[in-house]
Amino acid sequence: MSSRNAWDQKSSARDRLKAEREKEAKRAKARRQIFAVVGVVVVIGVVAGIAIGVTKATHKGPSKPLVVPANASGTNGTTVIYGSASAKHTLHLYEDPRCPICASFEQTDGAQIVKGADAGDYKIQYTFGTFLDGNLGGSGSMNALSALGAALDVSPKAFIEFHTALYSKANHPDEQTDKFKDDSYLFKISNEVPALKDNAAFQKNVKDGKYDSWASKMSASFTSSGVQGTPTAMVDGKKFAVTGFNNPPEGVIPLAQFTPALDKAIGK
Repeated sequence: MSSRNAWDQKSSARDRLKAEREKEAKRAKARRQIFAVVGVVVVIGVVAGIAIGVTKATHKGPSKPLVVPANASGTNGTTVIYGSASAKHTLHLYEDPRCPICASFEQTDGAQIVKGADAGDYKIQYTFGTFLDGNLGGSGSMNALSALGAALDVSPKAFIEFHTALYSKANHPDEQTDKFKDDSYLFKISNEVPALKDNAAFQKNVKDGKYDSWASKMSASFTSSGVQGTPTAMVDGKKFAVTGFNNPPEGVIPLAQFTPALDKAIGK
């Protein structure tokens, strides 16, 4: 074999090897991109003991003027408190109205949470996000949040009872169906609350979107909080675990564990 032919064959082999390496690099890059996309979907959809992950901002904000509900406080009225404002401890809950794990958490532990606030053991602060509207499409989280503002304007009791009814097993829809976007469905739920039953003023405020801008401000406050999933709980500013448990439903903290854990967190 001539030295020229040997050189050509070596050069050709190097070229083929280089081309294969470039193809493999492209395939690896494509796989990483696919895994990244799938990972986002999994974070959104998984409900077995893991909080729903925040992956996308959802609302640019309506053009209506900001109207803050009565009984709200803080910047843009985004501080929503249930219980005595003078309570020594604060249980801060971060939720999205469409979140299925939030519904499981409220169905499992919500009654005890409200009972503790009513007893003065702590006050509950709520911060609501609407990221599931962006992740899944629709407007149910934002519409339900605006309706929660209308309920808060009636009274804190109307707010907490409407909040409980929204997350109840009988009323909370599959997050994919986006039933909260329909005012008529929200009114069906609100009629379970004595102060809201056939309440014309409440229903008008919901229909008119009176608290839409407030809901947008609340959603923005959730986003700026840095919370990465719902439900998330803080006790006096410290993370309090409410998900990731190996117990049904949906991996939320069982009531038998919730009560002593919260008592310990507040030093009761």
